[in-house]
Amino acid sequence: MAIIRWTPFRSMLSLRDEIDRLFNEFYGRTLPSTETYEGDWYPAMDITETDNEVIATLELPGLKRDDIKVSVNNDVLTISGEKKQEKTEENENVHRVERAYGYFKRSVALPVEVDANKVKAVYKDGVLKVTMPKLEEKKAKEIPVQVS
Repeated sequence: MAIIRWTPFRSMLSLRDEIDRLFNEFYGRTLPSTETYEGDWYPAMDITETDNEVIATLELPGLKRDDIKVSVNNDVLTISGEKKQEKTEENENVHRVERAYGYFKRSVALPVEVDANKVKAVYKDGVLKVTMPKLEEKKAKEIPVQVS
């Protein structure tokens, strides 16, 4: 039989990992620390950047176009909305409810300055795509040096 050295913190770390796993299972994904969130749920979001624009794509299944609000203010993208729960029949027994319902609001600081007047939002097949053109970078003006 081999002798194993006892380290008191090993069991505490595995306990913490287990508690983190339970919370993640119960609450779902964890929110990144760089954004704010309000509401009963938050939809999954991807943010990508090209040479000319920043694109945010959100999964919003079951929402109507009129239930979604998009705004860009001071280079912060805010998307909010509400997903209403479907009514059940009086004689219907509900065995499980796993889909999220209710109000949500997500605000994300954008990686670059965008032109808020040219933002476009398209909602199709439960996916919202917000396209935000970048502002033209202010180019440094070259000043000629004169010899006197």
